[in-house]
Amino acid sequence: MDAADLERQARTLSGCIPPPLVARLLELGHEQEVQSQAGHGEWFCARAWAQLLGERGRQETAREVLAPYVATGWWPAAEFQAELLDGWGRAQEAIALTRPYAQAGDRMALDFVGRLLARHGRGAEAFGLLRSGVEDWFLATALVDVAEAAGRDEDAAALLTAWIPADHRCDTPWCCRGGLDADTALGLLAKIRERQGRIDEAIALLRTRRVTSVNGRDQLAELLARHGRIEDLRAYAALDDLGHAAQRLAEVLEERGDVEGAIAVYWHDEVSPIRRIHDPVLLAGLLSRHGRGDEAIAVLRALVDSPGGAEDWIVDTLCTLYAEHGRAEAGLAHLDALKARRDGEEGWDFFRMRLPLMADCGLLDEAIEQPRAHREGDTWYAAWSLSDLLAEAGRGVEAVAVLEQHPAFNSSVLAQRLIDLGRINDAVRVLQNRPSAEPVDDPWDGTCSNEPPF
Repeated sequence: MDAADLERQARTLSGCIPPPLVARLLELGHEQEVQSQAGHGEWFCARAWAQLLGERGRQETAREVLAPYVATGWWPAAEFQAELLDGWGRAQEAIALTRPYAQAGDRMALDFVGRLLARHGRGAEAFGLLRSGVEDWFLATALVDVAEAAGRDEDAAALLTAWIPADHRCDTPWCCRGGLDADTALGLLAKIRERQGRIDEAIALLRTRRVTSVNGRDQLAELLARHGRIEDLRAYAALDDLGHAAQRLAEVLEERGDVEGAIAVYWHDEVSPIRRIHDPVLLAGLLSRHGRGDEAIAVLRALVDSPGGAEDWIVDTLCTLYAEHGRAEAGLAHLDALKARRDGEEGWDFFRMRLPLMADCGLLDEAIEQPRAHREGDTWYAAWSLSDLLAEAGRGVEAVAVLEQHPAFNSSVLAQRLIDLGRINDAVRVLQNRPSAEPVDDPWDGTCSNEPPF
């Protein structure tokens, strides 16, 4: 094994046994297979087997399993072994193992070692390790997190302030991306001020950011919610075009038992185009959680029936609601209506939604036959859906045969079906089948053009 091959496994989950199937092998009692593959370069098998050995008190054997992987110099292997050591109460060994990676400048290792030191009473050392990397947003985040343990909040604040220009605010997402951008620095500084109890200052800092939402969560909304500033959150949500503040307001009200108040958050006519799509979906989920399935379905139906509302993911969500509330036949009728609106055309993305609804109606055999007649029925993605139906019907051998027609695209699903049939060697062979494609030359010659084709 070598670091490049291990990195490929971890990054692509191809040509190897991926984590869900390792877990499935263990669940079905195939420990010997996992152990064997762990000794032959299968990283995810090695992780799972070492974890299991550690839980059984066989810590040194677990380390022996990981040793060849760590010896390649691949950081994730050293990181995982250090996590095990830390969990076993052997933090000093974990630090000794990973410190060389951090000293070599690996940003992932710097983050890990800094946090590990801080957890074990060595906050000042952690702060010193990370402070030189403050220009990297990733390491700046770790620095702020360890500053509290080090008692160095003000030092961290000073470092961050240097990255916040007094006379400049980014006006595009690509501005100031050479290092720690001003918006990120403001958010981290606000985090420090909040834990110091300087809530108003933290709020003021976040209000100067161009963008407060990251990965669907709004930092200002989260702060207001944590401190019970509901009216401030309500006012902020009314101005938020992305809807993340409104979502957080609804969540807080629901947590407090004010379901009607949470529902009212989503009942607004004057909202942004983004919220016009996402608010009804969130509202439907809220209604469904509180036993109001018919209302939830009505909300999503209205969205689907509105201009531009019949996107596949929204219709899929609606079909799931129909199924969850025992209304599969109504779901099929609605799909029929959508098909009629498209002059009888129904692509696979919509057709596949019929199949579980038909099964719920007791029409499993009919659901199995219908894909074969669809114009996309011989594609790899149709084979995936058909194999699920066949497996549900207890026809595992046929489910495998369908997937074997497209082995390059369905290897994980095919392997799972083979494992369920007890054909472990066949499953492993499918997963480890790694195509040796010739390197493809990069077609870009380094020049740009404003003329088509771009």
